[in-house]
Amino acid sequence: MWLILAFLSAALLGFYDSFKKKSLQGNAVIPVLLLNTVFSSLIFLPFIIISATGHLLDGSIFYVPSGGWEIHKYILLKSLIVLSSWLFSYFGLKHLPLTIVGPINATRPVMVLLGALLVFGESLNRWQWIGVSLAILSFFLLSRSSKREGINFAHNRWIWFVVIAAVLGAISGLYDKYLMASVENGGIGIDHMTVQAWYNIYQMIMMFIILWILWWPTRKAHTPFHWNWTIIGISVFLCAADFVYFYALSLPGAMISIVSMVRRGSVIVSFLFGAIVFHERNLKTKAVDLALVLLGMVFLYIGSK
Repeated sequence: MWLILAFLSAALLGFYDSFKKKSLQGNAVIPVLLLNTVFSSLIFLPFIIISATGHLLDGSIFYVPSGGWEIHKYILLKSLIVLSSWLFSYFGLKHLPLTIVGPINATRPVMVLLGALLVFGESLNRWQWIGVSLAILSFFLLSRSSKREGINFAHNRWIWFVVIAAVLGAISGLYDKYLMASVENGGIGIDHMTVQAWYNIYQMIMMFIILWILWWPTRKAHTPFHWNWTIIGISVFLCAADFVYFYALSLPGAMISIVSMVRRGSVIVSFLFGAIVFHERNLKTKAVDLALVLLGMVFLYIGSK
């Protein structure tokens, strides 16, 4: 069950990346990110209020358990990690083709894998190792094909922004497993809805501070902000993708290394958007990189059966 949910999360995440790219075209990054956190918080705020004031959601997967500082201090750290990753990711995505950013993000689970092996003692079989190896190979091929668009991986700062975002995202993935795994399995057992609902609230507060201090005083000197309805789509697809992801991790036997790898299958959806909607170049060469990612997903699925 958790593996099927991981694939569903991947599809939703692909739409999230595509709506994010569309929203950032010729737009100010910080206001777009702020609105994302605002709309995401508004989606979960009713669940927090209903859970705290009544019994309608008791026993359901939408119930948000209450908790004190001993729980929320961990969620606050989660918010800091994710928001830092998003800031780097948004700026990188604004200046790079979606068909390059997607495959780079697809290598994020390799970092999660290393952490899962070291921290949680997870192990992979030979089919899963083949899938991981194909994902690594796709990254090196992508760095070669991107040179045709004048993008040098070693000297392009936006590439480094995306890489840093991927590293922070991998750390967040490992931290998610720690937050939601039971105490017997090395975690602290926080409910998945508590994590998702409150980390969005904390991120919104942080983004208002960032907007007020960093963007508002110098807004006239940078790219202006304009409204786009796709900004709402960012929050809707992100919340849906994360909800399925967190729920999958909360299920017995869920492996963060596999869930994280499968979620990177979102590159399929974002690649199609890059080709059809954004008319990006060098698609044949990038399709080879995408095929390796897809093949890696197949091996991971076989290895998890």
